[in-house]
Amino acid sequence: MSKKKNTVLVVDSEPETKKMLEIILAEDQYKIEECTAGKQAVTLSISLKPDIILLDTDLPDVDGYSVISALREWSHKPIIILATRAADRDVVKALNLGADDYVFKPFNASVLEARILACLRKGAVHEAGAPVLVNGLLHMDLVRHEVFLGEDLIPFTPKEYNLLRYLMIHRGKMLTHKQILKEVWGAAHDDDSQYLRVFIGQIRGKIEKNPANPQIIMTEPGIGYRMENIE
Repeated sequence: MSKKKNTVLVVDSEPETKKMLEIILAEDQYKIEECTAGKQAVTLSISLKPDIILLDTDLPDVDGYSVISALREWSHKPIIILATRAADRDVVKALNLGADDYVFKPFNASVLEARILACLRKGAVHEAGAPVLVNGLLHMDLVRHEVFLGEDLIPFTPKEYNLLRYLMIHRGKMLTHKQILKEVWGAAHDDDSQYLRVFIGQIRGKIEKNPANPQIIMTEPGIGYRMENIE
């Protein structure tokens, strides 16, 4: 069963840098998407919704600073600037525009990976209030995309994971079918209640003691679902 991976959007026009990043990030927890131009980066950020963006400032169409400004109009996902040695004013400019970190080329692999993990934790806190969501024995690590029930690691498909995360973030709150479908699957699926019912059943089978008599994810007849707050 496939595990949800952190999607990294690499925006860089230098083949050597892209090759190095592919080697550094060639781990199970990362899915790499690439482009070489700034305008394409903005478009891909909308469609791919990456977990983090690695952005060069020297791009063939627009500079990286313009890309940061465009992304920060709607996205809070972490941005790490990858650039050759720059003046202090350039670093300050990038950070003031909304970049989260600045790493100089050539970079140390261990340092870059540590910076990426730190930014992913920051992004998880911004989204959910904490990098780990806890509800009773259920634990979700939003950085490593892992789900534990007690001490047991439970396998989740990417879509199951996204659905469980949404329920965990909004636990205790009644959520309508349309709300859940729109947030997890997108607006085009906001009438697919049967589709949602199937995935709720799959998740219950993994986290409930008795899926036929659920105590964690409750059905609100005719409305939607609610995840109970478990002490």
